Amino acid sequence: MNKSTLSMALVVALCGLKPALAAPVLLATGTLNGSGGDLSSATAGSLENGTAGNLLGGIGSGLAWAGGTTFIATPDRGPNATNWNAALDNTTSYLSRFQTLQLGLVKNGTGWTLTPTLSATTLMYSPTPLAYAAGATPALNDADHYYFSGRSDNFDPAQPSTNPNNARLDPEGVRVSKDGKSIFVSDEYGPYVYQIDRASGQRIRSYALPANLAVTHLSAQGDAEISGNSVGRVANKGMEGLAITPDGKTLVGIMQAPLEQDGAKNLRIVTIDIATGATHEYAYMLTSGSGVSEIVALNDHQFLVDERDGKGLGDGTKASVKQIFKIDLNGAQDVAALSGDLSAKAVAKSLVLDVVAVLGANGIAPAQIPAKIEGLAFGADVVDNGVLMHTLYVANDNDFVRATAGDNKFYVFGLSDADLSKVGATYSSQQFAADVPEPASIALVLAGLGMLTARVRRRA
Repeated sequence: MNKSTLSMALVVALCGLKPALAAPVLLATGTLNGSGGDLSSATAGSLENGTAGNLLGGIGSGLAWAGGTTFIATPDRGPNATNWNAALDNTTSYLSRFQTLQLGLVKNGTGWTLTPTLSATTLMYSPTPLAYAAGATPALNDADHYYFSGRSDNFDPAQPSTNPNNARLDPEGVRVSKDGKSIFVSDEYGPYVYQIDRASGQRIRSYALPANLAVTHLSAQGDAEISGNSVGRVANKGMEGLAITPDGKTLVGIMQAPLEQDGAKNLRIVTIDIATGATHEYAYMLTSGSGVSEIVALNDHQFLVDERDGKGLGDGTKASVKQIFKIDLNGAQDVAALSGDLSAKAVAKSLVLDVVAVLGANGIAPAQIPAKIEGLAFGADVVDNGVLMHTLYVANDNDFVRATAGDNKFYVFGLSDADLSKVGATYSSQQFAADVPEPASIALVLAGLGMLTARVRRRA
């Protein structure tokens, strides 16, 4: 039993916590207003489409817990909803970045409140030169900083799409390393998986992904790229989700859509040994969603997968499919050498959380549920009505268009051990190198027992 599990078990024993009913609950919702832009003043100038280079949005594309109330969010490739150049899919020279957030979840009477605040904006760059299109080199570049950009034409046409020297980056998945000093980012253009220094934003490692994920005929226009390749990822539907196992040793990426060479509804999961870079591939079959947006670890072999449609707020329709499934890679067959219909090799899956149903039961109509529910991250455990809950933070990508998709929203669901046991799952908290204080809810429980001098701490 690790320190975190022991600490929480002590609280359970001392407080006589009640067994939970097996049904995930919505604990809180929060909104981050994007009207003031992000904290990168150096990018405040106008982009090619007239929008501000520090426009705040899209930050639910990827969400990662960093301990305590701190989370990391990635805002994909930037604002491209305004038409300016169809040959570039209207992408701009928005510099790739990650946002550091404080998601303060606080007990408020019989309920909970969530207050999101932005605490830092960090631009991502390579210390060595990158391939840019003519006229697309960032003005902030210098001899030691070559910034990644969302423009779809920033690539070397002589290399496959997984070439790490391409400047284009569409960061979708993000996780924090075990030592807390770096993050891992997956993207859709390559796909790529990069390790980024958390303090500076410098890329410190690039992982070589399997060649069967890459396309060889590159284009700045997605439709042209799709028509020009019979093998590899579909344009703008690369490695959408990324998980890290609780021990910090393995990354697990998932593609948003089937590869060109695979049957419809079959996606690829790729595991990456962080130390060696060794990879394995597994198959995931869609149930009713049009794609997958995220994957997050329950333990070293079980994961939650976010499967969704594209309907809801921002699409002008009503949300229908936003479902979170549990999968297990134990005993799964490696499909790296296979192609075609992978259905018979797909990992087993079980529904854990129907987001539309639970939000609907809490008065949130389908037309007000964001179309792009994309970010998943476990946070610190809390006690709710005498029940120990694992907090699952769910975020949306609003595509930088607040007028139609609203601000970035965060939903916090509580999953009990009883919820997980129904699908044969268990949960282990991600372990970081530094201790982080228990959330306020646990401290208050202990205070009520006169035990503040024996304050429980956990490895967040």
